[in-house]
Amino acid sequence: MQFCDDCGSMMKADGDRMVCTNCGAAIDRDREAEAEFVTTESQTFDDVIESDEGANFEGKPITSDVRCEECGNGEAWYTIKQTASADEPPTRFFKCTECGYRWREYS
Repeated sequence: MQFCDDCGSMMKADGDRMVCTNCGAAIDRDREAEAEFVTTESQTFDDVIESDEGANFEGKPITSDVRCEECGNGEAWYTIKQTASADEPPTRFFKCTECGYRWREYS
């Protein structure tokens, strides 16, 4: 992602130039610098972490330092999400690998 030197807005590719979406300023594309950029075009669904309560947890990391309140199983899939301000610890969402019970933990 590249930002305009004039106004700070995001620029988008237009052929061999980068054009500001706000003020229209244009510069030549720097192909070497673009090789270092990460884009969503090459992102796969394996790179995306679903953290809402309806998320499919299977395939996510597993922890064994929890205990399911429903069945007593000691393993659960988990995801982490920042649900409060940045100076607060993140919330961990769990799904029991045995019975599917879901819960959250505030650190």
